[in-house]
Amino acid sequence: MAMALAQHHRESSSGGSINKHLDNGKYVRYTAEQVEALERVYAECPKPSSLRRQQLIRECPILSNIEPKQIKVWFQNRRCREKQRKESSRLQTVNRKLSAMNKLLMEENDRLQKQVSQLVCENGYMRQQLQSASAATTDASCESVVTTPQHSLRDATNPAGLLSIAEETLAEFLSKATGTAVDWVQMPGMKPGPDSVGIFAISHSCSGVAARACGLVSLEPTKIVEILKDRPSWFRECRSLEVFTMFPAGNGGTIELVYTQIYAPTTLAPARDFWTLRYTTSLDNGSLVVCERSLSGSGAGPNTAAASQFVRGEMLPSGYLIRPCDGGGSIIHIVDHLNLEAWSVPEVLRPLYESSKVVAQKMTIAALRYIRQIAQETNGEVVYGLGRQPAVLRTFSQRLSRGFNDAINGFSDDGWSMMNTDGAEDVIIAVNSSKNLGGASNPSNSLSLLGGVLCAKASMLLQNVPPAVLVRFLREHRSEWADFNVDAYSAASLKASSYPYPGMRPTRFTGSQIIMPLGHTIEHEEMLEVIRLEGHSLAQEDAFISRDVHLLQLCSGVDENAVGVCSELVFAPIDEMFPDDAPLLPSGFRVIPLDSKSGDVNNNTLATHRTLDLTSSLEVGPTTNSAAADASSCLNTRSVLTIAFQFPFENNLPDSVATMARQYVRSVISSVQRVAMAISPSGLGPTVGPKLSPGSPEALTLAHWISQSYSYHLGAELLGSESSVGGGDSLLKNLWEHQDAILCCSLKNLPVFIFANQAGLDMLETTLVALQDITLDKIFDDPGRKALCSEFSKIMQQGYAYLPGGICMSTMGRHVSYEQAIAWKVLSAEENTVHCLAFSFINWSFV
Repeated sequence: MAMALAQHHRESSSGGSINKHLDNGKYVRYTAEQVEALERVYAECPKPSSLRRQQLIRECPILSNIEPKQIKVWFQNRRCREKQRKESSRLQTVNRKLSAMNKLLMEENDRLQKQVSQLVCENGYMRQQLQSASAATTDASCESVVTTPQHSLRDATNPAGLLSIAEETLAEFLSKATGTAVDWVQMPGMKPGPDSVGIFAISHSCSGVAARACGLVSLEPTKIVEILKDRPSWFRECRSLEVFTMFPAGNGGTIELVYTQIYAPTTLAPARDFWTLRYTTSLDNGSLVVCERSLSGSGAGPNTAAASQFVRGEMLPSGYLIRPCDGGGSIIHIVDHLNLEAWSVPEVLRPLYESSKVVAQKMTIAALRYIRQIAQETNGEVVYGLGRQPAVLRTFSQRLSRGFNDAINGFSDDGWSMMNTDGAEDVIIAVNSSKNLGGASNPSNSLSLLGGVLCAKASMLLQNVPPAVLVRFLREHRSEWADFNVDAYSAASLKASSYPYPGMRPTRFTGSQIIMPLGHTIEHEEMLEVIRLEGHSLAQEDAFISRDVHLLQLCSGVDENAVGVCSELVFAPIDEMFPDDAPLLPSGFRVIPLDSKSGDVNNNTLATHRTLDLTSSLEVGPTTNSAAADASSCLNTRSVLTIAFQFPFENNLPDSVATMARQYVRSVISSVQRVAMAISPSGLGPTVGPKLSPGSPEALTLAHWISQSYSYHLGAELLGSESSVGGGDSLLKNLWEHQDAILCCSLKNLPVFIFANQAGLDMLETTLVALQDITLDKIFDDPGRKALCSEFSKIMQQGYAYLPGGICMSTMGRHVSYEQAIAWKVLSAEENTVHCLAFSFINWSFV
């Protein structure tokens, strides 16, 4: 009996222990059937609620002996295991990439060591020559530049001769891609690292201009070769590429004779074409190679008539080396080596054709970025807006860029011809009567114009104007240079309506511009977006009909720290629900930096972090020296701006449309010149104060008036006692950096703003240039306007008033809340003249 009681006590203790462990969520062993049932639920809902877990126990009899708490613990552990699995997979991928990048860097280090040894050899050889009085023979092994022999047409007329040229091209290309045939130096502003796209270099002391890139891409070599050989898909300046002859080589490769046409980037220079041999083959180590070089001879290539508008350029041995990586992906080496015949362009443009940095940005880096973009899209790492597929958005970008290049170049074989000018050469007018606004993928949806398309274009030289800053300003402040009715005129060509030309229907632009992003490249160097310009008809019968205009816009090159980058803003009117094959008529701006070849390596651009406003000149005291240094670094820099606008017209209206287009482009040029002068770094520095508005005092004087008037009316210091004692410089700086938004407006029938500190500009999302076009009534909502009107008499009599908190509107249409606003009269030095009204918005924030 005692033994039975002891055994029962042990079983009870054991059962209690098991129950205790069950309660604590430990030591539960699940059967395979139970795990399978739980996995099915996990696949549907990784984090089920308490009710769902209880329902699961009721629906699955095999789980009836498991407590709900145990089910909860199982799902927690399952989520943890899934997270660990994903993290492990990610780390393995990163490790493979780092291993491949490490291999690439080791190869680059070996190449640099060889180059150093070669330079030592050259140095010793030159020293020996200087010490020797006898004539010396040149050691070909110490040459650092590969010269391209001129291949006669006799070699290019038979397969054996072409194969010999191909093998020689392969050897010379490999010596540039992985050897020391060219003295490569690091591309300024692009340091290699784990997050960089690749390793980029440009040539130094080399014939022609050359650039080199190498990087890791998660695509197979064959796919990369297919992409790279389709040059028009990723090289925006490639007009066409036609393979005239293709035949197999004896080693399993292919030899092609290729004719390529390249757009001219500006109206001031002719386009380029190339007649090349392209050789595709594989190496013994499994790598794929595509190498290319020009074939010489004055008669080589297509007939003379087809190439009459082009200057024949020379491609020195260039190409792509693609090596497969362990674990997937490929390592790519890209070399572009060109002679762009700079003699054929005006002297002012020659730096553009002699800069390796420009070739690197336009071709070499663009190719590697495009492949990485395709790789990320293939892996599902890129998400775009408005439900558009990546391939569709890429097509839109290509069509915008191609249409803009067509307008700039105006090739006769596309139907373009010059119109008679009015005697002035500033604006070129070209007409294309055969032009159709065709869809790329569905020609049946193309829109044939009754007359055709007219293009007004011009180019101008800019001095000391950063291209990225200018294009960013043009993008964000369209109302500064654009005419809404002209945009509406072009947009009407896409709509079938009873009013095909809305110039006949007067429209008021509300000033609101809404930017809706569509997509961007992986490094944000290019953005595709839809712009909505809000407008309303002035005709009484159409007063409630929206006249909004939609634009498809491509913006690129807005990174101010990038070197050798062309900045563009290209746009085309579209229908509100534009289809994938919507017809496009692109217009826009292109700003190209002119950097001399000699400055490719030595003149590293200093990074400047300036805003788009003129008020960086308000940084006084010690900071002024750094601003002046940044400004001096940009002095004597030049860029060329090209503008091209396209307009549809009817058969009976070409002359009137031409007159309108010429006047409009001239007005745009005038506006851009005004903006360029405003944002030029040469305007920085204490000696050139910001001109707030015509007839207004200098910034220092106005800062004194604002502060003194505030103290006079309210009996308190606006900027603190230290600023009043510290002098003008510190007072101006403290006003500019004040946390509250401080704005001044004129006392006129229609008050406009004449000054704002940094917080005020941020609140209104504008600049000092655009500030003068903003009226006081635009920023307040209805309650705010009523409060201001009710307190206005008090402000004029008492000198100040407190306005209740409310909502105001930025220039980009965003709502801004503020706790309180203070308004006071700003008195001039005589204290009997009211210069303007000042407002201080306290604790403002975007809603």
